[in-house]
Amino acid sequence: MILQKLSLLNYKNFEAETFEFDPKINCFVGNNGVGKTNVLDAIYHLSFGKSYFNPITTQNIRHGEEFFVVEGFYEKNDSAEKIVVSAKRGQKKIIKRNGKGYDKFSEHIGFLPLVIISPADRDLIIEGSETRRKFVDGVISQRDSEYLQTLIKYNKVLVQRNSLLKYFAANNTFSQDTIDIYNEQLHNFGTSIFGKRTAFLEEFLPIFLNRYKSISSGEETINLVYESQLQENDLLTLLQKNITKDKITQYTNFGIHKDDLVFEIDGHPIKKFGSQGQQKSYLIALKLAQFDFIKNHSKTNPILLLDDIFDKLDETRVEHLISLVDNENFGQLFISDTHAERTEEVIRKVHQTYKMFPLAP
Repeated sequence: MILQKLSLLNYKNFEAETFEFDPKINCFVGNNGVGKTNVLDAIYHLSFGKSYFNPITTQNIRHGEEFFVVEGFYEKNDSAEKIVVSAKRGQKKIIKRNGKGYDKFSEHIGFLPLVIISPADRDLIIEGSETRRKFVDGVISQRDSEYLQTLIKYNKVLVQRNSLLKYFAANNTFSQDTIDIYNEQLHNFGTSIFGKRTAFLEEFLPIFLNRYKSISSGEETINLVYESQLQENDLLTLLQKNITKDKITQYTNFGIHKDDLVFEIDGHPIKKFGSQGQQKSYLIALKLAQFDFIKNHSKTNPILLLDDIFDKLDETRVEHLISLVDNENFGQLFISDTHAERTEEVIRKVHQTYKMFPLAP
């Protein structure tokens, strides 16, 4: 799969811009603030229907304008594909494939597989469990549309059950029959999600361990541990047993919305015991394992975005990343960096075609 051309209209800092890409390596270079990351984010937008860095749609519209349009022209499986994402203030965002709009945005997820490696990935280590759940859900959803639909249904029922608990508290009332209906739905959806997350981690872990070993010179032992309340009991039992706590907190305290991934190094949390270099290697291995996993299931090379990595990683790790595109197992690569000479020096070490895109204020 190749992104051949990208057109931006009123997207973030771009008024109107068009890029035509090399099928292998594309580098956006320039000072901070010129929009390098914004171009990568536009490419991400075409795959996921949203920004990687700012999920608030209206904040991706150029200041002073009323709308934005992002167009991508792809070649996939010997077919031409045109994807358009557009948004207007006060109106719902629209995603179109070859001129036809999607009924549900979720139907588009997985069609244009993509992986991004960015300084923002550090949130996976330092932020709460929701960030790590989103990572797992994002990887699985790119190859399993049914999983994404189940997750959407689960979250909808969860919101309804929490609202019901608040209603009970505000009105000093309670209906076991009503709560039982929500418990049953959460149990059914949650059990399916738990099963797929468990199966995913079993397949993903060895891929991840192998990637870490290939990019780290250390002898440390790393691990990725899936934690879920459903490992102790089925969800229906948990919901029934803990209804008193739920009534007091006016919140559903048990379920797959409490799941977490524990990042470990030598048996300890990497957040506290890993050096900066170890944390960086861990995150890169995690994202490259994501690439491998999606590729294995989609039978196509995901697009790989490397945002600002030269300033955030040492030269050895950067060269390892770039060398990956020398391998035919990787497809199209997009890079952003502040120093054109540094980027080109590293790119020249691999035997692939490339294009440089200098961006100015």
